[in-house]
Amino acid sequence: MHAITIPQPGGPDALVWAEVPDPEPGPGEVVVDVTASAVNRADLLQRQGLYPPPAGAPPYPGLECSGVITAVGPDVPDHRVGDRVCALLAGGGYAERVVVPAGQLLPIPTGVSLADAAALPEVACTVWSNVVRLAGLRSGETLLVHGGGSGIGTFAIQLGAALGATVITTARAGKHDRLRELGAHHTIDYTDADFVAETKRIAGGADVILDIIGGPYLDRNVDALAIGGRLSIIGLQGGRKAELNLGALLAKRASVHATTLRARPVPEKAEIVRGVHQEVWPLISAGTVRPIVDRRLPLAEAAQAHRIVESSDHLGKVLLTVEREPGRNA
Repeated sequence: MHAITIPQPGGPDALVWAEVPDPEPGPGEVVVDVTASAVNRADLLQRQGLYPPPAGAPPYPGLECSGVITAVGPDVPDHRVGDRVCALLAGGGYAERVVVPAGQLLPIPTGVSLADAAALPEVACTVWSNVVRLAGLRSGETLLVHGGGSGIGTFAIQLGAALGATVITTARAGKHDRLRELGAHHTIDYTDADFVAETKRIAGGADVILDIIGGPYLDRNVDALAIGGRLSIIGLQGGRKAELNLGALLAKRASVHATTLRARPVPEKAEIVRGVHQEVWPLISAGTVRPIVDRRLPLAEAAQAHRIVESSDHLGKVLLTVEREPGRNA
C-alpha cells in the first residue's frame, strides 16, 4: 500500500508519498481501507518533529479516517468485513489502509457520506470529552469557543448551540457570517476587539471556554470566566508557558483543565467514543450537527493540504481522499 511518510521533519514538502508495508490486525483490531482522512493541527506538528506518535501507533500522520473494514482480527465480535465506518486514530490515517482498535470505530451517521464522515471522529471526541464530559456544559450557560473557523471550532459551535448554550466565538471577521449560520450567537474579531471585554459585555462572563491558543490567552481566559467557570485548554498554538493568577481563579471558584486525546490509553479512548456515539451521533443523524468540509484533496497532495491549514484561511476541515479503482469503497 501507499502512505504519506515523513523521512525528515520540515515544512509541507517533508511529506512524501511512498510504498509501505500492509498492516495486519491483532487481537481486538480491524483493518480499514481508507476512503478519506482529515488534516488536524497535530499533523502539522508531527511533520515538524514536534509531536511524535505514541508508542505502538503507525508512524504516518492522520488522527481520523473513514472507510470500509477489509480484515478483522481475533476478539472482535461486533464488526464484519464490509462495514462502513469512521475511526479515531492514534496515527496512520494518511494511508490507503490502517489498523484500528475496534473500540475506536463509529458507524457512518445517517445522511453523511462515507468521505465526509472522516471529518468527524477527532473533533467530535475532542469537543464532547472537553466541553460536555469534563466541563459539564449545560443548557442556558455560555460557551466561548476560540478559533471558531477551525474544525474544532465549527463543531464546538454546533454542539454548544444544540445543547442550548449561548455560543460566543472568536474568528477573523470574514468568517463571521458562516459561523453565525452554524449557530454562533455572537462573533468577535480577535484581530480588532478584546474578547474579554466583549464576553463580559455579552454574558457577564463565560461558563465554559474551549481554548486552542494556550499560554498567551491563559490570564485573559481566566478574566473572561464567569463565577464557577471552567476553562478547557486543548491546544498550544500561541505558546506553552504563562503565569496563572491563582487569586483570580480562587475568586471565581473556577477551574482550568488541560487535555490531549491522542496519547490516552485505548480503553479510555473507547469510553469517549461510546459517549460520542450515544450523545452526539443522534444529533448528527438528525442534521442538527454536521461535518463542515472546506475542501477535499487527493491524499498524495497532503503537502498542499498542510499549506492550506497553516494559512488558517479555511473553514472547517480539509479532507484527504484516497483514489481507488471504480466500484471499490464507493
